[in-house]
Amino acid sequence: MTQRIDAAQAALQAQIPDVPATAPSISAAVFDATGVIAWVGHGEPRRDGTAPTRSTVYRIASMSKSFLAAAALSLREAGSLDFDAPAVDYVPEMRGITYRGRRVEPTIAMLLANRGGFAEDNRWGDRHLGATREYIGSLVAAGIPLALAPDTAYQYSNLGMSLVGRAIETVCDAPVEEVVRQRILDPLGLTSTVYDHHLLSPETDIAIGRRTFDGGATWVDEPFLQPGALGCIGGLFSTVDDVAAWASFLASAFGDQPRRHDVLSAASRLQMQRPHTVITSADRDITGENLDGAGYGYGLVIEQHRRFGRVVAHSGGLPGFSSHMRWHAETGVGTVVFANSDAISTGTYSTALLLDVLERLDAPAATVGLWQASVEAAALVDEIICGRHGFVAVDPRGAVFAANVFADIPADIRIARLRVLVDAIGGLADHPTPFGERITSSPTAAILRWQIPGRCGALFCEVRMIGLATPLVQSVSIDLADASGLHAVHAAAGVGDHVRPSGQTHAQE
Repeated sequence: MTQRIDAAQAALQAQIPDVPATAPSISAAVFDATGVIAWVGHGEPRRDGTAPTRSTVYRIASMSKSFLAAAALSLREAGSLDFDAPAVDYVPEMRGITYRGRRVEPTIAMLLANRGGFAEDNRWGDRHLGATREYIGSLVAAGIPLALAPDTAYQYSNLGMSLVGRAIETVCDAPVEEVVRQRILDPLGLTSTVYDHHLLSPETDIAIGRRTFDGGATWVDEPFLQPGALGCIGGLFSTVDDVAAWASFLASAFGDQPRRHDVLSAASRLQMQRPHTVITSADRDITGENLDGAGYGYGLVIEQHRRFGRVVAHSGGLPGFSSHMRWHAETGVGTVVFANSDAISTGTYSTALLLDVLERLDAPAATVGLWQASVEAAALVDEIICGRHGFVAVDPRGAVFAANVFADIPADIRIARLRVLVDAIGGLADHPTPFGERITSSPTAAILRWQIPGRCGALFCEVRMIGLATPLVQSVSIDLADASGLHAVHAAAGVGDHVRPSGQTHAQE
């Protein structure tokens, strides 16, 4: 824990040393499963000379979508809401939704995953946060032409996702905000997270929304937009501690001991945090972000980082406010950043902050419990390479290697190639460390990678198992290791290089 706290504090100091010019105040925290482990705040959230505290409330805008999704999933678990049903079954005003003149019926799941086909509407949605249900209902009933065919591609839509809120109101016969409070906020003790700031106690420290049009030289106050029909997708206020508790609750679903099944099952939380809709480069430029890809889950964005693996996130933005939360699936370490300005990208700060912490911790992309058969097979190959056994001699009955291994590359050719590689590293080291200490990564339980040191280099080795009742080696790869030792010299670095064994093995199940 001390290492995490030290890394978090150092990262905060490095990434957020002061209030940016484009924000009156900023509040940033690093958290893990225990809650906030480090925090910093700069500036003045109310123009009164007082700095922010951890309990200062900011508006979190579209971060509200994850709470809506969780409430919808809890109703699905209760058998009250069918994600595969056309949303029009719950929201009759949607009868007029068309694509290219033809009536279509997006489902609840499509709307939550931003693949319902609705046109992107961020700017319009911001200013309609407080629109009445009657007004939005009349717009939908008048007919909505979709920009894309439903269930085909990503398009971020506030209007589309807000209709999930209307479906929840139909099912529960209560305002969706009340349903979220009763089913999610209250059970988790998120008492500082509200849709209406008037519900907070009078002494609550609430940041005032502010806007600048000249890079922070001058500022104007931005009145709070009151939550209306679109409040369920962008109306929440919260604190860094509440958001940290919320994110940790979601992140715990990745671990062996998920918390609070009574609020929402781990299976549903995992569904929130896996991609249901691919986000392409046409929707988001990930150049320079070191990502293999990104997608939208249920109310959350999922990124696949090339070094650290799965990261879950969501931004929030309204006139006068910017917010962002993100967490690393494997470690549960996350960041949250608030600012009372829409001229700042809190997402940029939150992303840099999390990467800084993870780098200081040398966090794995994931950890895997290996099959015992994978370890035994790799250890045997290690002995073969080190010259203590021959390929055929150690497995005359095919109990370790599948038949394709020597059909693909005969044993004598494998031995000849191995000699060339050993010569290239100046011969094998005289006293290598034990096999277990040379394991470098294990992308899955069926794949094991390790090094064999030489006098002037190293070999990179990999075995891949086929998952049968008795697993067999289906491929053996031996090559020169690159300088990092994590992959072959001509191979590209990838997230699999940083998936590490958990230290526990188990029988193949």
